Amino acid sequence: MGTLVRPGPAATAAGAASPISIASSSAQAAAGGGRAWSSRRRVSVAAFRSPSPQVLATRWRRRRDTAVRSDAVAGGAAAAAAGDSTQALSAMVVFHPLVLLFDRYRRRAQHYIAKIWATLTISMFYKLEVEGMENLPPNSSPAVYVANHQSFLDIYTLLTLGRCFKFISKTSIFMFPIIGWAMYLLGVIPLRRMDSRSQLDCLKQCVHLVGKGASVFFFPEGTRSRDGKLGVFKRGAFSVATKTGAPVIPITLIGTGKLMPSGMEGILNSGSVKVIIHQPIQGNNAETLCSKARNVIADTLLLHGYGVH
Repeated sequence: MGTLVRPGPAATAAGAASPISIASSSAQAAAGGGRAWSSRRRVSVAAFRSPSPQVLATRWRRRRDTAVRSDAVAGGAAAAAAGDSTQALSAMVVFHPLVLLFDRYRRRAQHYIAKIWATLTISMFYKLEVEGMENLPPNSSPAVYVANHQSFLDIYTLLTLGRCFKFISKTSIFMFPIIGWAMYLLGVIPLRRMDSRSQLDCLKQCVHLVGKGASVFFFPEGTRSRDGKLGVFKRGAFSVATKTGAPVIPITLIGTGKLMPSGMEGILNSGSVKVIIHQPIQGNNAETLCSKARNVIADTLLLHGYGVH
């Protein structure tokens, strides 16, 4: 066993750091008797000393100042985002009567405001990269858009594309202040998930909107992925496409689930998001369209290191 030796007064008086001397019992025996004490190695323990009160106070002030600066930056960004949201909603309210009179189905003015709102908000929190913009049809051409669903940030991210598609959202989201009200003004389609009649009405409304020249947007998984892996696609979106003859536009979202995981909406991690818009798919069989769209998105996710169920 090692032996712990207290330093003598001479070492302390010399101004050296208090040492701890460690020697094995076998080394002591080899040195012989009392002379074994002088042959022991000494290790400085200055690093193990408790800092003085003055040092602790200085460290605390530095940490406090750093925390205050970080909170100020985050708070400033949040305040700016809240201000943008309020202004955007106010503009939507002002234009809404005219929108209902002249552009009830596409609501281009509302979507233009939403695009600016989403772009400004996103720019303060994460970097966005979009690939395949050439695959987007013009706003005048109705289409059925489908994408994987990872996060609450998905809709914000997709609004930056500037296309007048109508999302399908569960009814509880419409109760959120500002966001829920903006969704109502945009013409987002409400859905009660466990209500089969609501699901049927939702699909009928989508067919009606596409027939009137508007586009619709589905997350065919039906909900956000809990583990980041692509889930099974439901066929509702693709039945709308086959009934209306509209093309299906698959979109892959990468990174939103890492920034704000499902069920953790109070957290926003740092990082970037990538949106990949794939070439349109057309056909008259919902099952085939569903399989093709899912395969395109699944292959892209696998290429970027994500899993697929």
